[in-house]
Formats: sequence, structure tokens, C-alpha cells
Amino acid sequence: MGVIGVQLVVTMVMASVLQKIIPHYSLARWLLCNGSLYWYQHPSEDELRTLAGKQQLKGKSKKDRKYNGHIENKPLTIPKDIDLHLETKTVTEVDTLALHYFPEYQWLVDFTVAATIVYLITEAYYSLMGPSQEMNISIVWCMLVLAFAVKVLFSLTTHYFKVEDGGERSVCVTFGFFFFVKAMAILIVTENYLEFGLETGFTNFSESAVQFLQKQGLESQGPMSKLTFKLFLAVLCSLIGAFLTFPGLRLAQMHLDALSQTRETLTQFLLHINFLSPLLMVLLWVKPITKDYILNPPLGKESVALMTEDAFDTVRLWIIIFLCGLRLIMMRYHLQAYLNLAQKCVDQMKKEAGRISTMELQKMVARVFYYLCVIALQYVAPMVMLLHTTLLLKTLGNHSWGIYDSSSELEAMQGTSPASSEVPCPEEKMKATVTQITMALGGLKNIFTPLLFRGLLSFLTWWIAACLFSTSLFGLFYHQYLIVA
Repeated sequence: MGVIGVQLVVTMVMASVLQKIIPHYSLARWLLCNGSLYWYQHPSEDELRTLAGKQQLKGKSKKDRKYNGHIENKPLTIPKDIDLHLETKTVTEVDTLALHYFPEYQWLVDFTVAATIVYLITEAYYSLMGPSQEMNISIVWCMLVLAFAVKVLFSLTTHYFKVEDGGERSVCVTFGFFFFVKAMAILIVTENYLEFGLETGFTNFSESAVQFLQKQGLESQGPMSKLTFKLFLAVLCSLIGAFLTFPGLRLAQMHLDALSQTRETLTQFLLHINFLSPLLMVLLWVKPITKDYILNPPLGKESVALMTEDAFDTVRLWIIIFLCGLRLIMMRYHLQAYLNLAQKCVDQMKKEAGRISTMELQKMVARVFYYLCVIALQYVAPMVMLLHTTLLLKTLGNHSWGIYDSSSELEAMQGTSPASSEVPCPEEKMKATVTQITMALGGLKNIFTPLLFRGLLSFLTWWIAACLFSTSLFGLFYHQYLIVA
């Protein structure tokens, strides 16, 4: 069985798992319903009446009165400084059925797990059978994961645009323009400071495209200019930044709440590392800070490199995957910090004067739990994007998981197009057609080289981390200083 055959078998098996097993054994459901999360139940109207010192009435409320021949039902109000203590309940599978965006959350997490398993099996098969010129189908799975993550973030962002009175729409638009300007500034920075390889990759892409078109008898200066390429990237970056605005702001608030509610030193340290993980990813591509010091450390007169460039690229991939794993581990602390907002809002209400209707109080408490999956998506989706852009960077960029020099493999993939093998066919015409298609696909493969994918995916991975850290840093400043002021 060939490589494609094995990959198709793995894909079919995983599709069956998604359809038959995931509904019963779901990692997404387990993350919420493993017994470690608890939510606050809103008090009933009878409980609030009792606490407010009122009698529990049957039938019409005493607040009902006639107005122009009609009965007007005024809402029952209670003092804000009421002695209210919310009851807690462990999150169960039945509770999750009422959560907003639970199907989207479950699908994204479970499909990500399935895609990751397919990727690992495919990588293991490729490492055992050796390199092959056939398409790696795990790339399709990774791209589907990225598409689902972007779709979910887009759906969440559109809800903020539908809010009329709030300032969420203005925040998204402002950050979108900010990230557009930031992307344009980053794209003109020389690669002596940010070594994505975009310039080299685009040059290789343009030259290969011109050669391919010339072989087809077409005259061309290239598929697009460098300015158009960078402008397209800047627009894409502004959209990604707008989608990651509220996930970053929410992460900052959950981080502060989790720190205030945690007493263990190790947990607090891990929370700090988790919050700073996007910054650590950003620094991995800042050449004077990381790569120059590792490849050419200042050890006196002698220059002893700690590792090769390919080894450094591999270590960078492992660091990103490790930080994504840490973010998954710390997910429980952040979600619980969000659920505790219900009691926090009640405690804040007690410090205020006046009265509040029972319905508003119940909505204030219940709303926190009902939007749990929205918060979980805002926490998980950026992590999923970082993880699978890294996996794509490894595969399409022809990196290696081992610490050894793989430059020869990259040069081999940048070489001439693979010779088209003769396809056994009884008819010469069909044989010529198949050969022509094979040569065309080989030519396309020479256009989209590992150099291009290395530059493009390195930049996108770096950009996602930079956007997430920028928005979370602003959220930290906003929640810790502006709100207090």
C-alpha cells in the first residue's frame, strides 16, 4: 500500500471516530465536566424575597396595581446590599447543553484532537518509510483546523459588531487599524532583526513562477509585485488582529483573577509563564536576542556555536508546542476564574446603594455561566491556531523534529523538478496527458517551495503570538489601572 493509501485509511478511520466515538468520549466535554469546575447558581425569586424580609406571596404580587383599567405588574426589587451568598454546583454534561456556542466549542476542540492524531500518525509513517514526493494529507487536516478556528473567531467578532450601545465595535475597528499599521511597519523591518525569511521566500517564489510560465510559453514579470504581496499580508494581519482583540482582553482579566485566587507559588509561576508565552514566541524570531546569542555566543575570543541553524529552527518548534501544551494545562484555572465573576459581581453590588430588580440580579449571575463556552473558545482558538501553524511550518517548511542538520534535505526539495515517472497506460494519448499533468504538478511544487512556506508560516506564527500578547498586555493595563482609576 502506498503512502497515499495509508493516509486515506487513517483519514477514513479518524472520520469514523469523529462520527461515532467523539459524541460519547469528547475531550471538549471532559475539559468542562471533569469535576474541577464549579459554577454559581442564580437565586430564585422566593429566596430573594426571604432574604429581603418579604413574605412569599402566591398569585399576584403586591406591586400589581390598576392603571387605566389595566393591571400593571411592576418588577420586584430588593436592596443591593442584601446578604446574598450564591450556591455552587459542579459543571455536568447536562449543564453544558444550555451553554451558548457549546456545539462550536466541542467541534473545534475534538476536530483539533483528531487532526493532531492524524498528523502524528502521518509523521511517524513518513519517518519510518523515508521521504516521499507524494502529498502529505495531514496538511489538509491542519488547514481545516485553522479554517474552523478563524470561522469561530469571526463569528464571535460579528456578535460584538451587533451590539449597538456598547463600545465593542469601536474597539475591534480601532485594533484592526492599529494592527494594519503595525503589520506594515513590521514588514519593512530588515531581516537582520526579524528573520522570517519572507524576502528570500518571495524572491524564490517569483523566480520559480517566472520560469514555470516561460516553460508554458507565457511571458510574465511574476505573479505579483513585492508591494502587493506585503499589502495583502498586512490586510490579512489586520483581520487576524481584530479577531484576537477580545480573546486577548479576556485573557488578561482571567489572568488577574486567577492570580488573585491562587495561593500556590508553583501555580502562580505557571500562570505568569502562560501569560508571557506569546512574548516568548515573539522573541524566538528576534535575531539579535535569541538566534545570534545561541549560534554565536559571546564566550571570549573563541566563537563556539551551541547548535546549528537547523537545530535552532527545530528547538523553536518544540518550544512553541510546549507553550501551547502549558496553555491547555492552565485552561482550568482561567475558566474557573471567569466563573467566579458571578460571586465577584454580587460582592461588588453589595457595596452599592439603591435597589435592583430580582430579574436583573438573576440575569447578572446566570449570564456568567451561559457564556462559558464563548470564553473557552476565546481561550482555545488562538492556541489551536498557534499549534497548527507550527505543525504546518514543520511539514511545508521541511523542518525536522530531530536536532540535526537538514539543510541537504531543503536543498534537495529546492532542486529541479522531479522526473515524471512513466505511467503505464494502454493508449499513448492518455499516457501523454497523464505525463503532462504530472509535469505540471511538479512545476507547481517547484513554485511553492519550502523557502516560501518557511517565510510565510514563520511570519504568521509570529504574528498570531504578537497580536495575542499585544491585546492581552493592553487588557492587563486596562483592567489593572484604567478601571481602578
